[in-house]
Order: sequence, then C-alpha cells, then structure tokens
Amino acid sequence: MIDVTAPIEQEGTQAVVRAWLKQVGDRVAENDPLVELETDKVAVEVPAPAAGILREIILHSNDEAAPGAVLGRIAPAVEVGDADRTEPVEALPSSGAGEEGKPFDKLKANGDRELRLSPSVKRALLQHDIDPTHIEGTGRDGRITRADVDRAVEAATTVQVGVRTTAQPKVAEPSDATIASHNVPHDRMRLRIAENMLNSVTQAPHVTAMFECDFSAIIAHRAKHKDAWAKKGVKLTYTAYIVAAAAEAMKVAPAINSRWHDDRLELYDDINIGVGTALGNKGLIVPVLRKVQALSLKGIAAGLDELVEKARAEKLSQNDVKGGTFTISNHGVSGSLFASPIIINQPQSAILGVGKLEKRVVVREVAGQDTIQIRPMAYVSLTIDHRVVDGHQTNAWLSRFVDLIENWPAD
Repeated sequence: MIDVTAPIEQEGTQAVVRAWLKQVGDRVAENDPLVELETDKVAVEVPAPAAGILREIILHSNDEAAPGAVLGRIAPAVEVGDADRTEPVEALPSSGAGEEGKPFDKLKANGDRELRLSPSVKRALLQHDIDPTHIEGTGRDGRITRADVDRAVEAATTVQVGVRTTAQPKVAEPSDATIASHNVPHDRMRLRIAENMLNSVTQAPHVTAMFECDFSAIIAHRAKHKDAWAKKGVKLTYTAYIVAAAAEAMKVAPAINSRWHDDRLELYDDINIGVGTALGNKGLIVPVLRKVQALSLKGIAAGLDELVEKARAEKLSQNDVKGGTFTISNHGVSGSLFASPIIINQPQSAILGVGKLEKRVVVREVAGQDTIQIRPMAYVSLTIDHRVVDGHQTNAWLSRFVDLIENWPAD
C-alpha cells in the first residue's frame, strides 16, 4: 500500500481536509487530483503519488492534517486485479440538470453554455446535490469555482427562528414578532483568519501613521501608457505604481522590510510584497510578488495581473502565497477612505493601507500665491509593529512613498 500524505511544507496555519475528490474503490492515475486541503491562505490539491485503487481514507472532511500526515492509502496498479477495475462515478445526481448519467465535464447548460468543472467542484456539487446550471461562475471564462459552490451552499442554509409563545417572564425583547435570521457556519479559512488576526494584535503593538497623497502624476502616466501596454498583454493598474513606490521607499527605512525575533531583527534583502485580494464571502487571500526590487513597473504590472487572476480562479499554489516580507491593503477599492489599524500580516513588521481615490479641494502654492485646486487624493497609512520601528522611521517611509507617487515621471 502507498501512503497519500499532506505536504511537508505548507503556507499558513495547520491544514484541514476540505474534500476528497475520489472515493474508496475509485481508480486513480498517478498525479490525479486526489484530496483538497485548505489553510487560512490557500487551498491545494494533493495528487495521487501512484496509479492504482484508493483503498482507504484516513482523514475525512474537516479533519486537521499536520505536515506529513497520512491522508489515505492507495493499492498500486501492479497489485490491482481485474475485479478492481472500476471506473470513478462521474455522472450527475438524479436531481441534476441535463441527461441523466451525462458527465459533468461538458454538460450543456440551457442549451447554450458548456460547463467545464474541476474535480473539486464536481465533488462538492455531488455532495450537496446542487444543480450547477443555477450557479453563476466567477472564475476565468465564467467557470464555476469551489468558492461559487460554497456560496450556493451557504445561501441554502436559511433558518427561520420564531419567538417563544409559551408563558415567559417579560423581557426587553419583542414578544409578538417573528425574527428572521439565518446561520452561516464558519468555514476553515474564516476560522484561521480569525485566529491570525487575534494573534497579530495580541503579539504586536500596532501604531498607525497617516498621510495624504496626490495621485495626479500617476493618473497622467497611466493614461499615457495603459493602452499601449494592454496591446502587449500587460494590464497597468494603480496597484502596480503603489507596489513599485513601496519597494523604493524601503531604502530610507529598511527596518520596515523586516521580521522581529526575540533576540534580533531580521532585515530582508529581497522585497516580497503581498497584495490583499478579496474573495467575496470567503475572506481575503494575499498572493506575493517576489523580488520587487529587481522588477520594472511593467514587470510588476504583469506579475500582479497573473497573481490576481489565479487568486480569483482559486488557482494559487502554496508558493504563490508564501515568503511575503511586506503587505499592501488597497481597501479603497471597496469605498473605504481610511482604516485603522490595518492588522499586520505576521511575522511581518508593517502593512500599507491605501484608501479610496477621490477628487478633493486642496490648497497649492503657485508662483508664491495660495490657490484652491481640485486634485485626485487618497489617504495612505502605514501600520507598524512598534517593537520594530518608531515614529521617525514610519514617517520617513511614508514621506518617501508619497513623494514617489506625487512626482512620478511623465515618461
């Protein structure tokens, strides 16, 4: 028998089993996706280490899976006889759409759309008896992702709770009305995020400094170059400028790009910047762009576009979310002007927050005279671990960051 084990190296807290993509008795080929694990940062599929028959499932859904833990066992192909040569079930449940028994892979939905579903999505649809044609996919090319299925499951868990009608002492709550509510169980990702947030604010003393930043130069540069870059397959976003300026600002305050240890401060030579990416109701994930100090603006833009697409399609690998030394939270994309404190992504020492970009009235000096102008402005904040850096370094970093954004070269 061959053991199926959890990866020795994993990013995030301890993993849990999210779903098995095969069942006991199913035939598997080597490297077939076999079981899906999830941490607070990423979901990853564990492939079959060899061809054969899945004989045993040891850790089931929601069981914790420590690095190297045995998840299940496979009987290798050389030990499998003809009696074992059964095919995995790939047909729709009887309540599903389409012809009964028709495979998930190329199911025609409403006669005009072809659904191509990953093994993880197919297994979740079977487990929860959900019709895939009723789910709007948010992945690449409209594909249904596992997150889409999870949201559909949550939407179906509404519970109506009525007020007691038996004689009870009067309390300060409605006694003659029905209260509508619904319960949404915490998924593992949300629980792990909660643990990490609490750990961060408990461990590190958070202090936040805020500056105001004029994005006029950035807007002008982007307007001049975005179309030409798009023709070359590079999407130029404001985030690319923010990442580039953040990396350059490290030169005036290197301790911002560091990690606190009880006996020392570890200063990173590489600047690996994570960018918070929202996953709807599933929470937040932080893909990491590596060695930003060696990248051009075009290289940063291309790298970010690839990471964000992979994040939203749930295609990030463990390597895509590990090794970050600094994080950016662009909370302004959802309308927030300012947030404080933005929780530091431990074990990092700081996190940059960027608020909503909006036109504001500001005072600018022109030829020695004060003038009132309308400029595209945003609040930028740096939340730091006060064990690592002080106000002087924090303000020096923010001053340099703002200067770079406001004086971006036109060409």
